[in-house]
Order: sequence, then structure tokens, then C-alpha cells
Amino acid sequence: MDRSQWFTEICEEGGSAFSMKIREKLHDEQTAFQRIEIYATEWFGNLMVIDGFVMLTARDNFIYHEMMAHPALFSHPSPENVVIIGGGDCGTLREVLKHARVTHVLQVEIDERVTRLAEEFFPELCVSNNDTRAEFFFGDGIRWMQTADPGNVDVILVDSTDPIGPAEGLYTEAFYANCHRVLGDSGVLVQQSESPLFHMDIINPMRKQMQAAGFADVQTLFFPQPSYPSGWWTATLAGKQPLSETYREQDAVHTHIKTSYYNAAVHQAALTAPEFFHKALE
Repeated sequence: MDRSQWFTEICEEGGSAFSMKIREKLHDEQTAFQRIEIYATEWFGNLMVIDGFVMLTARDNFIYHEMMAHPALFSHPSPENVVIIGGGDCGTLREVLKHARVTHVLQVEIDERVTRLAEEFFPELCVSNNDTRAEFFFGDGIRWMQTADPGNVDVILVDSTDPIGPAEGLYTEAFYANCHRVLGDSGVLVQQSESPLFHMDIINPMRKQMQAAGFADVQTLFFPQPSYPSGWWTATLAGKQPLSETYREQDAVHTHIKTSYYNAAVHQAALTAPEFFHKALE
């Protein structure tokens, strides 16, 4: 944050930066895993920053959380048992629990302080934390996946930070292979996969590693995310079955779930990749 009260995240690999006007710093602490800062901004509401990177703002997090949760849930024939790796701010958990078919959600977050600070500064994201279907485990998601029983999970959502520090091991073929083992026959995995404009060097290997881990189908979803580098973001789906066959389109069309961004048309549109993306995958 500079003297004129602007928080700026510099994206070195993209040669760009994004700034938000700040009213005040609300919190600053170094946990056992990372530095977490909370700011009150002029136009984006509260802002959470981890190790200098924007994690979420009150104003635009709904796009990310809805696109992480609903395409994956509607791409499973009957999602009942769900695991979230990361997701400490609880926004993805809130969206998952909007699905009546879901009977149990385990959130595995390495840093409990992320969740406790979300409860304090982003209470709107934590409204489902006391849902009887929700369970919290504060520990290493990679280790949890290594030891979990096979075939018992319907959907895994990897709501992680960038592939550095504690999250680096979540972007490997070994991790995806463990996810494949833990998922049931129609299982679906989704992971946030950075900006298509700046991070094809992350997206392309991720897709190949998911395929190498045994997933039959991989699809990347594109959506805007104003407060993230480039303002353009992705999440990548991997299915043990072809996702076009397991997608419950009519359920998505006729859903009573209240959203602000996601709907069935957005789901389909998000799967349309730009031409440069296809060429980068060749």
C-alpha cells in the first residue's frame, strides 16, 4: 500500500498491476503458513490479501465462487459427498451447500486463520458454516487426499491459492492421481487455473497432468474476475466420465438456486475457448 492509500498487486509475468483505493487496514498477521492482510476499500468492500496477492474482495468474489462450485456440481449425476481443498474463506462452501442433493461437505483448509478471519470480516461468505452438512478439517489437503478411502467422494473442488508456497503441491500429477482414486465412478474434479492471458504455462500442464492421472475428460471454464491479474480467469474441470454426458443441463436450467452470475447459459458459454487457447494446447 503506498502513501496515497492504494493497494496494488503487481503481476510481474503479465507486466501489469491492479490497484484498489483503500480506506484503512483492518488486520495484519503472519500465520504459521502465510501473511494475511485485510483492508477496507472504497469500492470493492473488504479485501483479503495473502502474501501480497489479492485473494478476494466483497464486491466480486461471487463470480469466482459460483463458477468454482456450480459447473462442477451440475456436472455430476448425483453429487452427495463433496470435498473442498482450501476454500478457507468459505464462499465456495456456501455455494456448494445451495445444492439440495449434497448431504456432506468436508472442507480441508491448511490455515485455520483464513476461516476465522473470513468469519470476522466476510460474514456473508460464512452463512452456511453451521449447516449440519458441513464439516471442517484444518490440515494439509495433499496428505488428506493421500490417505482418503477410494471411491467415496462425488466432487472435489480445489479452491487454492496460486501454485506457490503451501499450494504448490496441489498442481501435480500425483495429487490429481490421488483425487482420481478418491472419486467415485462419475467423479468430478475442479481446480482454479489462473489467467488464460498470463498463465498458459500453468493451464496447459495442468490439463495434461489431469489426463495423465486418468481423467477421461478435461474442460476449462472462462469467466471474468476483475480483481485478479488480467481480469480474466479460469477453472478447469476433470471428469472420470465424459462431462458432456454427466452434465445435468435441465437441472441447471430449471434450478431454484439463487445466484448472481452463474446460470445454465453462462455454464455453456464459459466452455467456449478462444482461438489462441486451442492453438496453445496443440
